[in-house]
Amino acid sequence: MNGHLLSALPAALDAERFETLARSGGGRVERIVSHGQASPPGFWYVQDEDEFVLLVSGEAELGFDDGKRLMLTPGAWAWLPAGCRHRVERTAAGTDTVWLAVFFGAA
Repeated sequence: MNGHLLSALPAALDAERFETLARSGGGRVERIVSHGQASPPGFWYVQDEDEFVLLVSGEAELGFDDGKRLMLTPGAWAWLPAGCRHRVERTAAGTDTVWLAVFFGAA
């Protein structure tokens, strides 16, 4: 199986688009496409899996429950261990923000 991460991107949507590109054993690879979305107020992602996320295009900012923030530009990545409370503070409006997320087995 093969493809191109930046082909067939969805048009601007009201919600982020999550697409599983590959799955094997306890892991999976997802393409996430955002168009100005952010996590709702008070919402936190708390996952049972470790996640490696790479920003491919656009711009995004992650927030963490300890108050820290991380700006992501193309090529920037973050390691989010299982149980890490995080949220998407913002993504770039008016452009495709494309993420590559790799998830590793349950904690």
